[in-house]
Amino acid sequence: MLNLRRVLERQHKEEEEIRQRRADEDWEADEEEEEMLAATVCMLNQSRQHRRRCAPNVDKHRESRGKNLLKDYFIPNSLYPVSKFRERYRMQPHLFPKIMHDICNYDTYFIQKYDAVGVLGLLPKQNLTTALRMLAYGASAEQVDEIARMGKSTI
Repeated sequence: MLNLRRVLERQHKEEEEIRQRRADEDWEADEEEEEMLAATVCMLNQSRQHRRRCAPNVDKHRESRGKNLLKDYFIPNSLYPVSKFRERYRMQPHLFPKIMHDICNYDTYFIQKYDAVGVLGLLPKQNLTTALRMLAYGASAEQVDEIARMGKSTI
């Protein structure tokens, strides 16, 4: 009986040691997984931060360009005469506001609104002028950007 008791105690100790080893191995495996996950997250954050720094924003002075456009063509005592407006826009000056009104009612892209950063967007007249130049002259976004100072992504 004493021998049986010793054998059972020995088996119990061996089973307990096996359980402890398995628990230690599981803990080490979990720890390795956590380290791998942390390293992966760190690498992703670094790559995202790197991409953000690659393309800095360029101030294109859109607000002043819009004011200049209004002064040049759309106020009563504009800088350029009606003949210059007709030459550049290829239409009578009274037709432009009608087109702009209809397009703004049709598509909200042409309406002036704030962007995600809180900066006021382009005037409807700037957007329409750009669209008309692209259509009238077959100009690409890069060509219109040089004139209107609108980024390709904005056009």
